[in-house]
Amino acid sequence: MTILVTGATGNAGRQVVGELLALGHDVRALTRNAATARFPAGVEVVEGDLTRPETVPFDGVSGVHLLTNAGDDYAELHTGPELVARAEKAGVRRVTSLWSGSHSPLEDAVTASSLEWTVLRPVDFMSNTLSWAESVRLKGEVREPFAYPRSALVHEGDIGAVAAAVLARGGHGGRTYTLTGPESLSVPEQVAVIGEAIGREITYVEQTEQEARDEMLAAGRSAEVADFVLAWKRDMPAAGYTVVRDVEDVLGRPARSFASWAREHAGAFVSAAGTRR
Repeated sequence: MTILVTGATGNAGRQVVGELLALGHDVRALTRNAATARFPAGVEVVEGDLTRPETVPFDGVSGVHLLTNAGDDYAELHTGPELVARAEKAGVRRVTSLWSGSHSPLEDAVTASSLEWTVLRPVDFMSNTLSWAESVRLKGEVREPFAYPRSALVHEGDIGAVAAAVLARGGHGGRTYTLTGPESLSVPEQVAVIGEAIGREITYVEQTEQEARDEMLAAGRSAEVADFVLAWKRDMPAAGYTVVRDVEDVLGRPARSFASWAREHAGAFVSAAGTRR
């Protein structure tokens, strides 16, 4: 069976592609720029844009991994009804919808469809902490607002593994899974875990909310995205810090810890002159 993965070059999308390949399935990877995409041999790379449903090739696929947002600014996707209608017409059987943290027209269209749908709702990705890498390498510090809210952040590899298992094996239709890691950690605790992984003490500096917002705007984030991210961090909903077993229930193994993620990615936080265990 061939499975279409949209957002295939993203942190979770690449994991979905890799997991499907490991399960022995043919993969069609959708990207807005095929020339810059890098995938293993055997992956069918196609160009398309979720904001232009007519460019998304649903023909000949039995399952689809869909995103609820798109574009460089992670804007909410409003073409969900048309995308789902095209998938149904093409004979797609199963679909996963990857939640972006807010109400989504695409999710509404998916759950109202005739498809065998599964909604995946990950909390914070562990890979989001890679945004700290340059500051850790150059200054040995992490600057973030809101020291004490906790997050049950999830390994992006577990997101990919759950999506692949659902699409490849079926049996999860009509379910919504909240994807978390095995523990809930504050930002200072996350910083300490990374420090342990690289064998170096890292200083946590608590920013003001305005400092964090200005930094995101200077990095090219839109005001809408900056305000959404800050609101999520400031007033973390219970789903964001509550550990659940959905990853383990789907995969038959525990969710991976942040410590294991930090060891896997330790090199990103270490300068050429740095030390590492």
